[in-house]
Amino acid sequence: MKYTFLPNTDIKVSKICLGTMNFGNRNTIEESEEQMNYALDNGVNFFDTAELYPVPATAERYAATEKIIGGWIKKNSNRDKIVLATKIAGPGDYTKHIRTTGFSDKALFEAVEGSLKRLNTEYIDLYQLHWPERTTNTFGQRGYKHIEQDKWEDNFERVLQALKKLIDSGKIRQIGLSNENPWGFMKFLELSKKNLPKMITIQNPYSLLNRLFEIGNAEICIRENTGLLAYSPLGFGVLSGKYINGNMPEGSRLKLYPNLNRFAGEQSMEATKMYMEIAVKYGISLTHISLAFVNSRPFVTSNIIGASKLNQLKENIDSINVKLSPEILEEIENIQSLIPNPAP
Repeated sequence: MKYTFLPNTDIKVSKICLGTMNFGNRNTIEESEEQMNYALDNGVNFFDTAELYPVPATAERYAATEKIIGGWIKKNSNRDKIVLATKIAGPGDYTKHIRTTGFSDKALFEAVEGSLKRLNTEYIDLYQLHWPERTTNTFGQRGYKHIEQDKWEDNFERVLQALKKLIDSGKIRQIGLSNENPWGFMKFLELSKKNLPKMITIQNPYSLLNRLFEIGNAEICIRENTGLLAYSPLGFGVLSGKYINGNMPEGSRLKLYPNLNRFAGEQSMEATKMYMEIAVKYGISLTHISLAFVNSRPFVTSNIIGASKLNQLKENIDSINVKLSPEILEEIENIQSLIPNPAP
């Protein structure tokens, strides 16, 4: 395994991060514990979760993932072996079972207390805002459409003040963003200069099918010394190649959740076929090419990989040992030029 530090900290994390959004839904408790054991045994010390998980979010399964991780920590007494990241859910129609408010002080304090209890820990290493409180283009929406009736008021500074209290109390160590755009990212970073905590990471989608992060956010990461925690590096499994030519394996995400198909459009599938041709040409699995590309980007702090099966997890973790040649990288750029960002 390869390691780095969360930006501006002494917190050492693996370049591969274990994503857990399947724990408690597609993965049983036993399967989830098996994945965590395997990941830790193979050098992965960075685990990412959220109060919202598992996905798809339901009231019945609310926070089941955190509870599974907390049970595993209690059973193994290994909290000191891992760096733990979690998130507070933002507002939305599908989170009303959690709370109906945004990032108020009360919501933040209660959310942190709930996560601490479920995770069986006294502190959270990285606490993230899962998505913006304001209405903006997230989760595959290409363009920004301003809504005059949006009741959100600029509360960036107040949110940072509340998070500072949580840091000062020792309940969280560092803070980060998720599903944020350059405007929101820079607003938080500028306000941190008022003796407020800095958002050290941003967790956004990034893959061969979605490189929009490179437009704006990547430069911010480099110049402001922050880092991307890349999620969906395989585009909901599309970049494993298993959906090529209309295949729809039983138990696969797109088979189970056909509405979550933003990665499965015609252009995405066409681009995936072209990436598969590169994989065949050079004798490297498409999974490894896709993950190794993300691993190689200078603005990426850690690559969040998730799996429903242990053999998938093994292949994903092994990608850390794959280095792409200049020839492969050039061919990747050629495809990106032909079919740019088909799955935002």
